[in-house]
Amino acid sequence: MENSLRSFFTVAFMVLLLSAGQLQLTEAQTRCDSVQISWCLQSIVSNIPPSQECCRRLRGQEACLCRETRDPTFGGYLRHPGARRVAAACGVRFPRCN
Repeated sequence: MENSLRSFFTVAFMVLLLSAGQLQLTEAQTRCDSVQISWCLQSIVSNIPPSQECCRRLRGQEACLCRETRDPTFGGYLRHPGARRVAAACGVRFPRCN
């Protein structure tokens, strides 16, 4: 019985550690960085298709788009009609922001 209980707690602790590591990785992947949007500015303000690098960086910021629309430097670009076109071309769902 004691070995079973010890095994249970060992496995539970390992799952907890793995979950915490995954949570940290997820947060690092979705760290908001408005500068990443700068790779898409030319495509947003013109009819130039977005580059693969633009799309890669935009996908990395997808969870941050609402917050970044309020950024004093890049928010105006994200409110530009071309931003939705670029997001669609990159396969990024542009959220409705409050």
